[in-house]
Amino acid sequence: MKYSIGKTFLLGFGFFGVMAIWSIYNAYMPVFLEDKFLLGAGFIGFFMTLDNIAALFIQPAVGNWSDRLHTNLGRRMPFIIIGAPIAAIAFIMLPVANSIFIFFLAALALLLSMAIWRTPVVSLMADITPSKYRSQANGIINLMGGLGSIIAFLGGAKLYEMNPSYPFLLGSVLVAISAILVFIFIKEPKEYSAASEETPSLLESVKFIFNDNDKSALRILLAIFFWFIAYTGIEAFFTLYAKNYLGLTVADGSRLLGQLSLFFVLFALPAGYIGAAFGRRKTILLGISVMVLCIIAVFLMPISTLTNVLTSLPILGKVPVVGVVLMVVGIGWALININSLPMVLDMTDNNNIGTYTGLYYLFSTLSAIAGPILYGWIIQLSNSQYNLLMMISPLALIIAAVLTFGVKRGEAQEI
Repeated sequence: MKYSIGKTFLLGFGFFGVMAIWSIYNAYMPVFLEDKFLLGAGFIGFFMTLDNIAALFIQPAVGNWSDRLHTNLGRRMPFIIIGAPIAAIAFIMLPVANSIFIFFLAALALLLSMAIWRTPVVSLMADITPSKYRSQANGIINLMGGLGSIIAFLGGAKLYEMNPSYPFLLGSVLVAISAILVFIFIKEPKEYSAASEETPSLLESVKFIFNDNDKSALRILLAIFFWFIAYTGIEAFFTLYAKNYLGLTVADGSRLLGQLSLFFVLFALPAGYIGAAFGRRKTILLGISVMVLCIIAVFLMPISTLTNVLTSLPILGKVPVVGVVLMVVGIGWALININSLPMVLDMTDNNNIGTYTGLYYLFSTLSAIAGPILYGWIIQLSNSQYNLLMMISPLALIIAAVLTFGVKRGEAQEI
């Protein structure tokens, strides 16, 4: 099995389509729920967690199922060619649904279909990539996903001004094109099919991880949970933090998150190469250190310093001190995020790649549900002290660092 940068970019279109859909969904779904169906904020908040709840129950099981599947198309491709078209059709139905019943049916079909094909498309990366190149490959995959988000945000905003349905049409078209490109150009390896019957079940894999004397897999999965707690908690409440603590507009808060995301995308490829050159564990610990120092700095600096505008850039707009700090946070997040999935995958063999991909998403999805809830209650109980965001996250990151220190496996293998 040889590493092909070109094939990895083509496979990246799968994640490109996934992120394009979710970016548009997260940006405009709350607006439709409030304006079109007159739903309250509490119900909207619950509805917007349904994708993570669906992923929590479906993605690990689908990953394990794809390890066991044996078809002429391969192990992963059937999920992609079934899930992606259903997602594209359901997505375009959302803005044109005239009744809330049809709207919810379309949303349910979207959530289920997206949960079905996300894990297999990411598992394909490991299937076609030798161990020592998986950090670089994951950097490419995340770069493509980031480009999908940027196109969805920027293009979707322009299209929404023309017609609120147009961003959803854009997402459907991007997903369809992405799935077609993956189906045409990515061929699954055949040598793993014969061993698929020996693949342990998801429950057996979880038991093995908890009972393994080494505990490296359990440690890295728990670390993933805690650093995603740190990131998703800030992400969920940052616009409110910007508005209620920094005194900025909601749009300014969103723009600051965009600056973080852009630098994550820009550093996705370098982060993979750094992980390959210096080791994944060391690179992850470096990323955690960068994020801890930056977030503590935001906590300690006065508001007048944080909001001091340093420059104004095309696309990025005004860049205050807090924006520069968040750009560095984006770099630290890339160092962590790009190298964590390859580390998990190299704790198993090729027969269990889908299962371990599913476990990765299980722990990250649990944090995506728990993080915003935890942060929300802390803020509410503290009488809306939004600056506590910048104190809680470093604590979660430090716990993740302690867990990562104990990881002994997961580095690139020379095969």
